[in-house]
Amino acid sequence: MPLILASASPRRLDLLKQIGITPAVIDAPHIDETNQKGELPAVYAKRIAAEKLDAVAARHPGAYVLAADTVVALGRRILPKAEDEKTARKCLELLSGRRHKVIGGIAISAPDGRRAVRVVSTGVVFKRLDATEFERYIASGEWHGKAGGYAVQGLAAAFIPDIAGSYSNIVGLSVSDAYAMLIGLGFRG
Repeated sequence: MPLILASASPRRLDLLKQIGITPAVIDAPHIDETNQKGELPAVYAKRIAAEKLDAVAARHPGAYVLAADTVVALGRRILPKAEDEKTARKCLELLSGRRHKVIGGIAISAPDGRRAVRVVSTGVVFKRLDATEFERYIASGEWHGKAGGYAVQGLAAAFIPDIAGSYSNIVGLSVSDAYAMLIGLGFRG
């Protein structure tokens, strides 16, 4: 049975390939990802992953479909994807010198209609950035399109002295959780 990846994220594709899973099709869901008023980060990540799954699974009956969402959360606050420098600066100012969580929602459907949905939380410590580090990271542009304005697999690795939980969850998909969920639903690659 084929696996459909309901994501346009090259990081998620790379993470799946790292564990020997190559999706047959990549089908980005294109849903409204606006958070609802008062929605907690874990609830949001789970809801968005499930909505992405619903949108794509309807187009691929008889296949396994994997959808995911990644949220950077500072307490109850969901930090945005940094699409411009102003947003990146604000995210980095908020994260500098603080602990935060990266919350991943994973939703998978099987060809027979069974579903599994899970939330994975990883604690991240971000060092206090000095002005030179801050400006160098902004100038790199690496923050563009990244939840919370950083990429742990890139230059920002130098700013993260401690992680509690799944590293791959911070990148974009907890591969151990996704693998366990797929196997639990009967996927054999």
